Amino acid sequence: MQIDPKTAPAGAISKVINGCVVPRPIAWVSSMDAAGVHNLAPFSFFNVAAHNPPTLLFCAEVRGTDGGVKDTYNNILATKEYVINIVTEDLAEAMNLSSTELPPDGDEFVLAGLTPAPSVRVRAPRIAESPASFECVLSQVVPIGDGTPGSSWIILGEVVHMHIADEIINEKFYIDAQKLRAIGRLSGFGYARTADTFEMKRPPSQLGSKP
Repeated sequence: MQIDPKTAPAGAISKVINGCVVPRPIAWVSSMDAAGVHNLAPFSFFNVAAHNPPTLLFCAEVRGTDGGVKDTYNNILATKEYVINIVTEDLAEAMNLSSTELPPDGDEFVLAGLTPAPSVRVRAPRIAESPASFECVLSQVVPIGDGTPGSSWIILGEVVHMHIADEIINEKFYIDAQKLRAIGRLSGFGYARTADTFEMKRPPSQLGSKP
């Protein structure tokens, strides 16, 4: 099938892209508004942007239902701080509950039965139950699209503090994926586990070799 994004039926592009770009890690973002109200929401457009300075990115889309944006986006613009928490198999149901659209004064921590724990460098709370949390300060917001549904903002944040559970990390700072048990997003209502993994060594570099 050949697909032209400009002439494709409504909804086709998101179905194709979300179905092929898998599994996608999930940024479970905890934030706080200027009045101190907590917010929590998952985002599956999430990845590493750089290691120096340590920078993570996620994308906040314009909703197709009402053309609005998640409170997370407004909170980050207002406070310039937030925390990205990692979603594990044990926390999948709570994560799903936190995706519920609540009014701005609603608290997804309460809805999902989670514990807001104090952060070290930012005011926004982290999720106490998550084995890995990254405190971030806003670096840059990059708009994508014209602001209509499907458009988004790339939110880049510098990691200023990390909380890593002792049982998932060793003395050389390697994370044990089998102990972390993170989950990833597929298309529709699908999710993936990271339990079934394999390794391949990278081929040696040939840069600078003589012909």
